[in-house]
Amino acid sequence: MNAANILIVEDEPGLILTLQDRFENEGYNVDVADDGEKGFQKASFGGYDVIILDLMLPKKSGLDVCRDLRAKDVFTPILMLTAKGQVIDKVLGLKMGADDYLAKPFEFMELLARIEALIRRNKRVKPAKKSDSTFSFSDVEVFISKGEVHKSGDAVTLSAKEFHLLHFMLQHQGELLTRERLLDEVWGYDSTPTTRTVDVHVAWLRQKLEDDHRHPKHIMTVHGMGYKFVL
Repeated sequence: MNAANILIVEDEPGLILTLQDRFENEGYNVDVADDGEKGFQKASFGGYDVIILDLMLPKKSGLDVCRDLRAKDVFTPILMLTAKGQVIDKVLGLKMGADDYLAKPFEFMELLARIEALIRRNKRVKPAKKSDSTFSFSDVEVFISKGEVHKSGDAVTLSAKEFHLLHFMLQHQGELLTRERLLDEVWGYDSTPTTRTVDVHVAWLRQKLEDDHRHPKHIMTVHGMGYKFVL
């Protein structure tokens, strides 16, 4: 059985080191982010089994991270940590889409028990389409947590940007995705590529994944507007 993957989004260095050490000793794979923006980016593309998310974070609050992940249809279980212990913080966290909460200070064994419960519950409710970290269409399988793509059983080599673009389109099946939105979400606000960059990467994905890249069935062009991924 593969070890579960945990993302810890926390800005207290001492707590990060402690939690990482304790969870790794329990056999988990642990990744960390020390501010909300990094946490949001990792959670969007990381294929984690559970996220431990602090409420008070620099750059992007835990509430905003949780809300924006759910808006992107990222449904990884989230346990929110709060130092305040106030009812309003717990209620807001749950309303934003958190699955559980724990007030600081806390005992590690209680945190561990809650994390184990979230992972068990999530495995029970996963749909029959294999898992939340696996997508399939036609003869293509995309393994998000492994960063792998197979077509007709053979591995397909994608660049990191091609993979992120494909993942984003899969997460937003059926939606109109403008070039501007793809540039913002996949390339990032600090990048300054032209909209032609999106067209080139879409063309590469079609050549590698569509049976006939001149007449694609999945990565569709919405003329004058952008693209749409359909099953």
